[in-house]
Amino acid sequence: MIRSGRVTVDGLPAHIGQQVDPESAMIAVDGDLIPVAPGLVHYLLYKPVGVVSTAADTHERTTVTDLVPSDERIYPVGRLDMDSEGLMLLTNDGYLSHRLSHPRFGVTKTYVLRTTGTAGKSDVARLVSGVQLDDGPARALSARILQRSKHATLLEIVMTEGRNRVVRRMADAIGLPVTALTRVAIGPLVDRSLKPGDWRQLTAREVRSLYAAGSDPATGRSTEEDG
Repeated sequence: MIRSGRVTVDGLPAHIGQQVDPESAMIAVDGDLIPVAPGLVHYLLYKPVGVVSTAADTHERTTVTDLVPSDERIYPVGRLDMDSEGLMLLTNDGYLSHRLSHPRFGVTKTYVLRTTGTAGKSDVARLVSGVQLDDGPARALSARILQRSKHATLLEIVMTEGRNRVVRRMADAIGLPVTALTRVAIGPLVDRSLKPGDWRQLTAREVRSLYAAGSDPATGRSTEEDG
């Protein structure tokens, strides 16, 4: 792989016998960064309703880090409000945490929400075109109706930003209050087998897929397509 030019170190082609500092070197294979620093851990948790998405809580409520025992000090990537549930990453990988959290990288998060009232095509269109919130406009990358009845609607919304309770506030803004919200995917990462409170370590392949998710702010190109 090195001889064929597929490996780079800090953006330059690697060579046989090259020594690198795993704490700081940015190593990529076929353009995709790979985690090499020692001691990195990556956990996927299904956060239950009622658990706080922080590493510590001054009110002695249960936090997401309470649910995942680890020898390393880990932190949640992004947040889900206490009334929401679903997939959450916990890690000590600062680079990956920044890449998944900062909206400029465009890593998607997919949510399924149940709302009161019956949504129509115009409501979905408004979510995608954008709605005005008290802290500025917000828009979904995509939205679709999964199920609909006379008094409730099940919606799937894909977002690339994570402002506080933004999905709930967007639904409220178009007259569809949310009664339940679940995050079902983080970028390419999906696990339908996890139940509330369950957790597991990510595989090396899954970690690499998260490193490759989103887009390169310098070029605007999708790193998933590049890889």
